[in-house]
Amino acid sequence: AVQPKSKKTLTKSGVKNIVVVEGVRIPFLQSGTSYADLMPHDLARAALQGLLNRTSVPRDVVDYIVYGTVIQEVKTSNVAREAALGAGFSDKTPAHTVTMACISSNQAMTTGVGMIAAGQCDVVVAGGVELMSDVPIRHSRKMRKTMLTLNRAKTLGQKLSLISKIRPDYFAPELPAVAEFSTSETMGHSADRLAAAFAVSRLEQDEYALRSHTLAKKAQDGGLLLDVVPFKVPGRDTVTKDNGIRPSSMEQMGKLKPAFVKPYGTVTAANSSFLTDGASAVLLMSEEKALAMGYKPKAYLRDFVYVSQDPKDQLLLGPTYATPKVLEKAGLTMADIDVFEFHEAFAGQILANLKAMDSDWFAQNYMGRKSKVGAPPLEKFNSWGGSLSLGHPFGATGCRLVITAAHRLKKEGGQYGLVAACAAGGQGHAMIVELYPQ
Repeated sequence: AVQPKSKKTLTKSGVKNIVVVEGVRIPFLQSGTSYADLMPHDLARAALQGLLNRTSVPRDVVDYIVYGTVIQEVKTSNVAREAALGAGFSDKTPAHTVTMACISSNQAMTTGVGMIAAGQCDVVVAGGVELMSDVPIRHSRKMRKTMLTLNRAKTLGQKLSLISKIRPDYFAPELPAVAEFSTSETMGHSADRLAAAFAVSRLEQDEYALRSHTLAKKAQDGGLLLDVVPFKVPGRDTVTKDNGIRPSSMEQMGKLKPAFVKPYGTVTAANSSFLTDGASAVLLMSEEKALAMGYKPKAYLRDFVYVSQDPKDQLLLGPTYATPKVLEKAGLTMADIDVFEFHEAFAGQILANLKAMDSDWFAQNYMGRKSKVGAPPLEKFNSWGGSLSLGHPFGATGCRLVITAAHRLKKEGGQYGLVAACAAGGQGHAMIVELYPQ
């Protein structure tokens, strides 16, 4: 690895340094493929076991486990606990699950950071999981009400009376959608409007998506995706790599019809992230604990911020709002950042954020700032691919961003990485990752 150039230090007096010792993820797969018959806790358990295998951390040393997830499996609503028990952690290790849309595992990590900083824990495992192959589909409300009442009915007469009231429309199921509860608009529709608002063309979006897939393929072939651990799927083969990376051609991508705003939209299946199954896990410790246990940490987790905006018109602009805030908090500028890892929900969303970050007008009129923060240079941006190509299991992506930033810093000889993501609800997150001194 290249030796990093030394810059300003972010150590704050009296504050514990928190480090990432290691981070792993099972391969991210397109929904409906090899993980289709599993449950979310199976994937989370595999990520936890991968972390244990790679670090050899004694299971009883872990003080706490936090997992992020978005679409909850009702049977394992606290998926962190079920996965931890399945992975062989001590039943004395508490675990809880958080949800914050696409930044759920970011929230899991920062929850762990807070617990260590507060002196409550020395060692926390954080992660995230999503299984889009099997999402809960509910009966209609009328049907649910009838069935619950039927359950309480005592006599045959009461039961028959209730059954006679069931109408054909009771059988229409409630399907989940990637849509905003507050606006009823799907995320793809919002992305299309955002791209239009910032004049991001279909051509630009397709070019960016092709870039993501091409860089991901190069990283995968070059053995750079060091966080991926193999997973022996019960009853199936061992999965060793992400299966959604598919560099296409501009010509092929140009043939696709708009997916959301028809017929004139610019967001298509090719320039959007796909439904993905996957899980991730990171081992967080106080620096003192990591060194006492003989570990060589990968990176420090430094300042972080959460932001939220209007969920209708600014649903996916989290990175634009979070980036200047986190830089100010850390006393850094864009020029200090060597590696950018941003979540790619849609190519149009990424490009709209880059344009918003580079606009004084947007900064002054919407953000109450004197001037723009500036767009990250593309040569430092998502250079090993991103969610468009690697996949995006909603709850698991945050950990992937952080550990990729750490690996890229080491490989490229940088010191500071900036991780950022948008999330449903108009929310967002950004965090500074600092390479651990080599």
